[in-house]
Amino acid sequence: MLQIKKIEYRDGATVLEGYCAYDDTFRGKKPAVLISHDWSGRNEFAGKKAEKIAELGYVGFALDMYGKGKIGSTPEEKMMLMTPFMEDRAKLLKRISAALDVVNKLEFVNPAKIGAIGFCFGGLCALDLARSGADIKGVVSFHGLLSPSTVKNNKPILAKVLALHGHDDPMGLPEQVLAFENEMTEKGVDWQVHVYGNTKHAFTNPAANDTKLGLIYNNIAEKRSWVAMTNFFSEIFS
Repeated sequence: MLQIKKIEYRDGATVLEGYCAYDDTFRGKKPAVLISHDWSGRNEFAGKKAEKIAELGYVGFALDMYGKGKIGSTPEEKMMLMTPFMEDRAKLLKRISAALDVVNKLEFVNPAKIGAIGFCFGGLCALDLARSGADIKGVVSFHGLLSPSTVKNNKPILAKVLALHGHDDPMGLPEQVLAFENEMTEKGVDWQVHVYGNTKHAFTNPAANDTKLGLIYNNIAEKRSWVAMTNFFSEIFS
């Protein structure tokens, strides 16, 4: 049966709330997947992804980057919440690392089998967690921002990396994708990039319908990307 727990945790003085989902019919300690939300905050979309991860037999943990109850409704509000982390990647890494620490300590999680996924801004968060050298198995970026981290770090990237990207994403142009591929290659990462044609940003979100910003839902790309992620975790958690 699906179990849902809201778990309060902290990053310094900031109170955060994660949404944890797992199926207790899968016995023993289970692999876990952190889910990093888009620029909106830890909303229903992120929670539903945690539940879908639980259906695979894993623990899904929708983490909180902004603070308990902080959700942006308009593009202006979302940008205001996201910008401090885009401008301070060390702050971003500290915040997502706080979630990893919590998940590592959950009694029903196998700490040797942890991964992370993220959507849009959350894709960048998941990638930065990998870039930090965190001891995790792999990360998946769904239409994520691909810009390299400004945090100086000489640790090797231990995680395998899968980036799922729309070719027509205005927030990740083909030259940015190539630069990301070169970054991963130079760092010796086991990486994959799947690019979906005729696909824009936010293609996994059914509510995305903003032609001005290039946020457009694509049902086929959503299905293909979820299958790719499922196969990826089947490989790295085996």
